[in-house]
Amino acid sequence: MMSLSRNVTALLVVIFSVFLSWKVTHGGKILIVPFEGSHWVNMNVMIKALHSQGHDVDVVRNSKSWYIKDDSPHYNAITVPVAEAFNNDFINPILKEIIGIERGETPVFNFVSLQVEMFSALFEIHRMTCEMTAAMLEDDALMSGLKARQYDLLLTDPAWGLGVMLAHALKLPLVYNVRWVTGGEGHLAIAPSPLSYIPMVGSGLTDRMNFKERLKNFLFYMMWEAQDTLLIRPQYQAVCDRFFGPGVRYSELLQGADIWLMRVDFVFDYPRPTMPNVVYMGGFQCKPAKPLPQHLEGFVQSSADHGFIIMSLGTLVSELPADLANYIAATFAKLPQKVIWRYKGEKPDTLGNNTLLVDWMPQNDLLGHPKIKLFVAHGGTNGLQEAIYHGVPVVGIPLFFDQYDNLLRLEDRGAAKTLSLAKIDKDDNFLKAIEEVLTEPSYRTNMQRLSRLHRDQPIAPMDSALFWIEFVMRHKGAAHLKAQSYRMPWFSYYSVDVALFFLAIIAVNLLLPCVFYRLVCLNKCQKQNKKNRPNKK
Repeated sequence: MMSLSRNVTALLVVIFSVFLSWKVTHGGKILIVPFEGSHWVNMNVMIKALHSQGHDVDVVRNSKSWYIKDDSPHYNAITVPVAEAFNNDFINPILKEIIGIERGETPVFNFVSLQVEMFSALFEIHRMTCEMTAAMLEDDALMSGLKARQYDLLLTDPAWGLGVMLAHALKLPLVYNVRWVTGGEGHLAIAPSPLSYIPMVGSGLTDRMNFKERLKNFLFYMMWEAQDTLLIRPQYQAVCDRFFGPGVRYSELLQGADIWLMRVDFVFDYPRPTMPNVVYMGGFQCKPAKPLPQHLEGFVQSSADHGFIIMSLGTLVSELPADLANYIAATFAKLPQKVIWRYKGEKPDTLGNNTLLVDWMPQNDLLGHPKIKLFVAHGGTNGLQEAIYHGVPVVGIPLFFDQYDNLLRLEDRGAAKTLSLAKIDKDDNFLKAIEEVLTEPSYRTNMQRLSRLHRDQPIAPMDSALFWIEFVMRHKGAAHLKAQSYRMPWFSYYSVDVALFFLAIIAVNLLLPCVFYRLVCLNKCQKQNKKNRPNKK
């Protein structure tokens, strides 16, 4: 009996080993072209999940990459030499300029200056992207090596266009990990987006708009369209013309992805029209909290019944102006709660004993801790999704891009309080906002309701994302889910030609009687003139 048991055990081990080796052997080959900063944070989560499924992952990075390492147990790095890139050296001067503008005293001047600064920064980011794309497409050895790898698909973040054009060059099925495309919010590129109830980024509007707000929304739409048409799309089109020929339109390549994995859901975002190949995976990076490191656990436990607060302004912002940092530190010092603040700048003079400065913190694990009371956040999508997942109310300090709009969605649902940089250090606004969210139960109640809605779905967002990535690999694309709208010229998409045809018919039917009547009248007049004309002898 003991021998039989050992044989059965050995057989099970062999079968299990064969299964594991089969999974690894039959895993797909995936080429990933990520974006930097917080975009890389969520892409890296997906890379680890793909690696755990047995897939072989290659990641394209540049030689001046900010976050993307050249060595990892989860992927193989393909490093492209560049002279300049979107990294700390590029973003820090821009952030300082933006923070200075945001804190100005003249709202109209601030708005115009901020838009100019943002558009200038975006232009430079896409210029560097196009240069990197051209360098890759010119490198015959690199492109031959990529083709020889025989990838099953390309996964990219379309906030920049490198992956879009690389997929076309390599003739690979294309999947997006997307919230933004090169020209704005992702839905605008693929789905019908009525401006009457879909607020544009930067407008500060909800999905309930009166006439003046709809007018404002339209103006913001025109502003984004002008930016894309004049500053961004021509740069990518020039690369397409150079390497693919004038018949290839960048806008069609961008819209032609097989699957769009959207990093939002309709608990967070406003309901809107969508398309069959759009898959919502908002909060895919969220997970149950793990135990904290000992020094952090000891710190939060020392808060007793008051609990603790965490503050983070995201991956891009490492420090603040000294006066603002001192104000925030002084405000925290007045609170009975403990505070963990992710901050890399010089230690504020007013820092209280209740505040711990850290270079990095396990944000998800802290948000899932039972003693957490509040999250002071800049409004990035990743952080707000984690706050929703764990049901933690937010005090928001938006800085740039979509952060104000993200926070507005939570504020509109009663789960957050937002302060602009211009008002944060006026009249104790920061302290008042924190105390309001801490003491008013509705903020936590509303956020926990959002958490229940977010979690109540049949398939976890990450599992859904993995399924659709592997679906594209199995079927060599997802052409049956793609509407042909992206191939249509604008006048066909909006049926302008059809409308003109019917207008022409109506015009002909209205004009023909008039012409006939005029001809009859003219004929009668001519006959009458002949009768009235005297006879010549």
